[in-house]
Amino acid sequence: MAAVAEVTKENFAEQTGEGTVLIDVWGPQCAPCVALTPHVEQIADSRPELRVLKLEAPKNRRLCMDLRLMGLPVFLLFRDGEEVSRLSDPDLTPARLDAWLEETLASAHG
Repeated sequence: MAAVAEVTKENFAEQTGEGTVLIDVWGPQCAPCVALTPHVEQIADSRPELRVLKLEAPKNRRLCMDLRLMGLPVFLLFRDGEEVSRLSDPDLTPARLDAWLEETLASAHG
């Protein structure tokens, strides 16, 4: 089982600097964020080529501001330190997340 690691402003650059990284930006007061957690863990388990990280927005406000994040939940996809895509949707469903991930990974590899 792949673990979903926590990322913070202190280790953000190190954690996103290499490979393909999916970051789940969430908050404990965000109901859709909490509801998506089991699905995010499932993504981590089913995609060994993807490093999956969780960024707790309230604890990392400065980093969220630097990334220009508005609203939760937000998913960021990084490849070798560069943001290649983001998905922000207050009504995000697991199916929509999967579709975005498939689409983004396919175009990023192509």
